Amino acid sequence: MSGKWTKPRQQTDNIIQEKSYSFALRVIQLNKLIITENKEFVIGRQILKSGTSIGANIEEAIGAQSRKDFLSKVSISYKEARETHYWLRLLRDSKIIKPNLADSLLEDCTELLKIIGSIIKTLKNPHS
Repeated sequence: MSGKWTKPRQQTDNIIQEKSYSFALRVIQLNKLIITENKEFVIGRQILKSGTSIGANIEEAIGAQSRKDFLSKVSISYKEARETHYWLRLLRDSKIIKPNLADSLLEDCTELLKIIGSIIKTLKNPHS
């Protein structure tokens, strides 16, 4: 046994944590864009809240005290992603943002929904 203590490795490859954080950064930039270019404050605030909440709830889930708490936070994250998906479609279809930007954000949001949905499904049916 060596006398040197090594700090346990922290998990740095948490895909949903990384993707939800990157998505939140994109949503912040989107909010700046629609506020400055379109003076659209209401939808801008809504998408900022829901789009950044996805990752915030994932972070809370990572620190959960129980499996039930974890599932609850991940489920909230899923609902926030659904809401964000709605706002993105609304921004695209009302022509507040360009279709290519909306489609890129929608792709990222859909990917988050699939990953989070898969986590929830696994938690609810661990043997399937």
